[in-house]
Amino acid sequence: MKYLSTFSIVAMFFLFLLTACKNEGDAARDAAVQSVTPAPADATAAPATTPPPTQEPPQNAEGVWHYTCPKGCAGGAGTATACASCGTTLAHNQAYHGNANPTASPTITQPATPAPAQEPAQNAKGVWHYTCSKGCAGGAGSAIACSKCGSTLAHNAAYHQ
Repeated sequence: MKYLSTFSIVAMFFLFLLTACKNEGDAARDAAVQSVTPAPADATAAPATTPPPTQEPPQNAEGVWHYTCPKGCAGGAGTATACASCGTTLAHNQAYHGNANPTASPTITQPATPAPAQEPAQNAKGVWHYTCSKGCAGGAGSAIACSKCGSTLAHNAAYHQ
């Protein structure tokens, strides 16, 4: 009987060891927890991130647009987008950066001469000024891309008749 009780104790000990050991899922979780970098001891330290670049406004303090229409349409934008009037891509306006010394007294500039009046996209008869050379329907007031096929619109002489 003594042999049986010693055997029972040893068997129970091994059974205890088997149930007390961690399985692989727990080991993987523990390894992931240990690989996490602890927070810095100094809570006032600034994070090591680069601040985003500051975006320039569409107009400077003098009201000069950063990008303007090369065809002279009124207005402008802060990026090289399509002109709201004629659809041409806006061009960079070097005059936007004209004040190289910000501490100097500002110079008084005369207002820009107004752009010549633009002709409407269609005349009184409904004829388009620019049409698609591939025959797509519609047109525009300038040589922009055709909204149907993407080719550049061509001048339509019948518009002026």
